[in-house]
Amino acid sequence: MPAALALALAACAVGPDHVRPDMPLPARFDAAEGAPAALQATPDANAPFWEAFDDPVLSRLVDEALLANHDLRIALSRYDRANALLRGARFDRFPTVTASATASDGRSSADQLPGVPRDARDAESYEASAVASWELDLFGRVRRSVESQGADAAASAADLEALQVAIIGEVVGGYVDLRGLQARLAVARDNADNQRETLRLVDARLEAGRGTEFDTSRTRAQLESTLARVPALEAAEAVQMHRLAVLTGQAPAALRDVLSEPRPLPALPARFDPGTPGELVRRRPDVRAAEQRLHAATARIGVATADLFPRFTLGGLIGSQAIDSSALFERASETRLVALGIDWSFLDIGRVRARIAAADADAEGELARYQQTVLRALEDTENALVRYARARDEDAHLTQAAADSARAAELARVRFDAGAADLFEVLDAERSRLQAEDALADVRTRSVGGAVGVYRALAGGWPSRLPARETVAGR
Repeated sequence: MPAALALALAACAVGPDHVRPDMPLPARFDAAEGAPAALQATPDANAPFWEAFDDPVLSRLVDEALLANHDLRIALSRYDRANALLRGARFDRFPTVTASATASDGRSSADQLPGVPRDARDAESYEASAVASWELDLFGRVRRSVESQGADAAASAADLEALQVAIIGEVVGGYVDLRGLQARLAVARDNADNQRETLRLVDARLEAGRGTEFDTSRTRAQLESTLARVPALEAAEAVQMHRLAVLTGQAPAALRDVLSEPRPLPALPARFDPGTPGELVRRRPDVRAAEQRLHAATARIGVATADLFPRFTLGGLIGSQAIDSSALFERASETRLVALGIDWSFLDIGRVRARIAAADADAEGELARYQQTVLRALEDTENALVRYARARDEDAHLTQAAADSARAAELARVRFDAGAADLFEVLDAERSRLQAEDALADVRTRSVGGAVGVYRALAGGWPSRLPARETVAGR
């Protein structure tokens, strides 16, 4: 009989069942069509991509961020809260049992009991009971509620994973930007050294009577313009250090000693394969979170719909009542009660249907949010692939431009020393060299940052560590 009752209950749950929306997806990414070898055949998307950069400082920063980032700890608290609410909702499937006991000693007044002696108006009462109440979930209200809370908990877990993806991307991207700024600083300082040497030569020519004040002033102006780049780059470098420190849960200046020594930019990955859009949708945690929220909203339609039907509650009591404590648990003091309650607000049908309509509207909104999330995931990936591929093309041209500019500057210096070129050619060549080398350092930073952007868009399953939990003081 209990098994038959359970099957009957499980067979009836009002409201729609959640089905993953079927969205038409392209067979492959447009940016991968006819892509160069750099976009073909990638390492495992679930592998910790930052480890491929083989930079122990970067790996340490990622580890610290995953354990100590405060945004992640906030998301973890929401995840823990959702799981706690889910555990609480599951208890609604079982009877609620409470126990109580009372002992009283009272006396009635002479007006209440006229003519009764004083001692006879004294009365003692003792009572102990256990009460059980269980909602018979005939129409699935409780089950849909548990289903909704379970989907909310799954969405919180996906939110935490999505934030881990974002934090790792920000840490790695910030680290790449920092190393790129340091490379640009090195370019500016190296060019300033070359221009100091040019100024020394011009000063020497002036002292020898073969130069002019005009040449000296123009050379010094170019040197000062180059030196003026340094403070802005140093400020940007400090800002990136501060950002990385806060991302790893530390005070802004905590990483200055660790990060101040320049290191080369991480090496670019040899190949990329973004897979298919279908694989991306299954892998992206933000898409999973949006689907779970749609699932929760769909289940809440069932919760609201169940209010159209009567709610049955089975209750029971077993206890003991006596006027003397010694007789409290004797057979003659036994009390019991079994009751079936029916609660049906059939006259409130308008409000119930309004709640159903509101739940339907919520589900429609979550469906649109899911579809928008899928489209944005595809957009993120297409954009990241395009940026990376174009940055690699730009890098190839600027590498050649920087090499040619450096050679031209050297030749201009030689020609100037030999008297075959004037100072303007030297200054122009040095200015072109600075611009080309700075542009090369910038595009290489963007190339590596583009690779990070691709990994972030692909959102492999690499975040697997939970941030540290800390209890509230005194709790």
